[in-house]
Amino acid sequence: MNLTYLALELRRTIRAPRFLIFTVGFPVIFYLLFSSISGGDPDARTIIMVGMGAFGGMTATVSAGTRIAAERASGWQRQLRLTPLSGQGYLFAKGMCGMLIALGPLLLVSIIGMSTGVHLEPGQWVQVILGTWIALAPFAVLGVLIGQVATGDSVQAIGSAVFMLLSLGGGLWFPPSQMPGWMRDVAHVLPSYWYGGIGRDVVTHDLQATRTLLVLVAWTVVLALIVTRRFRADSARV
Repeated sequence: MNLTYLALELRRTIRAPRFLIFTVGFPVIFYLLFSSISGGDPDARTIIMVGMGAFGGMTATVSAGTRIAAERASGWQRQLRLTPLSGQGYLFAKGMCGMLIALGPLLLVSIIGMSTGVHLEPGQWVQVILGTWIALAPFAVLGVLIGQVATGDSVQAIGSAVFMLLSLGGGLWFPPSQMPGWMRDVAHVLPSYWYGGIGRDVVTHDLQATRTLLVLVAWTVVLALIVTRRFRADSARV
């Protein structure tokens, strides 16, 4: 991995105010809003905190990858192919940039949750923050895929639709136990359901660790294969 290019990507992303407001500001606002109407139930407050932290992390990770669409439209991606930076290094840096940026909302929502009455054991905080962060891998690849297939005009609409589908279907906005039966069946297919379950487990204690790992790894591998195929197809056109 080219650390210089990764550092460049991080600086470019952090300097985009709209990106930071959407990925860091909104999860915090939503947590404060929803937790204020939770009736003081500590379990409900914790569920809301881990859900909004996971939502912010996923949004940041996917959004970082979707920026590729604008780079393809401007010709920046073609210019990078003339440099020593490899295609794999470029794609990996995009995904890693998203995961590093995702630490912002994950940590900020957790800190605010801690200051507003969420009490967890040290090991549970590690599970909520570190476990959720590691589980962002398939969403980092998904963001890169969206950036590779969308146009500059359509990427925002596609990205927003994906956020809503994964957030609502994955139980990040409300617990899966409150979903209709058919929706719970659909949710089990989505990577966001298993991803969000890592944080929810500190309250529900129903984490299926092996199955969660297998599902998230399978999504990551399949999406990575599709991204690689798409990138090679694009490169062949140049």
